[in-house]
Amino acid sequence: MKITLGADHGAFHLREATLNYLKENGHEVIDHGTYSTDSVDYPDFVDLVCRDLREEKAELGILCCTTGLGMSIAANKQPGIRAALVHYNDEASLSRRHNNANVLCMGQLHTTAHEAGQLLDTFLSAPFEEGRHARRVAKFTAWENQNPTV
Repeated sequence: MKITLGADHGAFHLREATLNYLKENGHEVIDHGTYSTDSVDYPDFVDLVCRDLREEKAELGILCCTTGLGMSIAANKQPGIRAALVHYNDEASLSRRHNNANVLCMGQLHTTAHEAGQLLDTFLSAPFEEGRHARRVAKFTAWENQNPTV
């Protein structure tokens, strides 16, 4: 699967672990960095990852920051993006199965490299279940189309 990845300085180490894990498991990764612990603005990385998804350069996105909160808030302001901040495997699964999430957000403060691998496996393998969930996703997509933010 082709995945786009971005992180700020607060999740530099989690990004490194995530990048390695994805590559080791055969995924193609568009890596937007950041490439050090020097302070950067997380919305810049959100924009890059979300643009890749809108332009269909990648199938899914991964965003990491200290808590994952800033990334998820910023990503959900972008058209066509359904970002989910997850800490547990059931959240990763349900975010895909019920909400058709296309961006996984994680926080380095609360997610170990091992846990990130489990979350990634779950998120990347869970299919959208369609049915009643598609009807619900269509409703918030309609709101977004009425009130574009970007």
